[in-house]
Amino acid sequence: MDFPVDLIQKMIYEFRGQRVMVDSDLAILYGVDTKYLNKQVKRNIDRFPDDFMFQLSAEEYDVLRFQIGTSKLGQGGRRFQPIVFTENGVAMLSGILNSKQAVQVNIAIMRTFTKLRSFLAMENSVEGKVDKLEQGTHKLFKIVFERLDDIEEQISPKLSPHRRKIGIKK
Repeated sequence: MDFPVDLIQKMIYEFRGQRVMVDSDLAILYGVDTKYLNKQVKRNIDRFPDDFMFQLSAEEYDVLRFQIGTSKLGQGGRRFQPIVFTENGVAMLSGILNSKQAVQVNIAIMRTFTKLRSFLAMENSVEGKVDKLEQGTHKLFKIVFERLDDIEEQISPKLSPHRRKIGIKK
């Protein structure tokens, strides 16, 4: 069973500065009910420290509902804010959900997280190169304008005293 990376990527959100996946999305991928997934996590809670999973606050849940368009309570929605799992938490899920599908899903999710990390590293590298290029360009323009000022100072005594200077006044 092969899961498309772009489908999994759409299920990864950022909360509290961490990339996470929502319990209900993971349950869909694993082919189990959200209730079952959360029950298994609670039975093995010592495997899931705070940096592996956390429950969204009401405000964070509102942001999530806006992003994915879930219904409000009383309209088929949830009674509790969802639990979200970091990459390490998702990896730990494979130890408590022991089906073939869970193993395959975990492999696909880990590959997706790895791909996202490499994109982020590449983006940071490109951003650094652009910053260096920008700094070099600023230095170059500064030198050009200084040289133009020098040339202007050499030429200006020869020009008519009634002529207006062009450019920015310092």
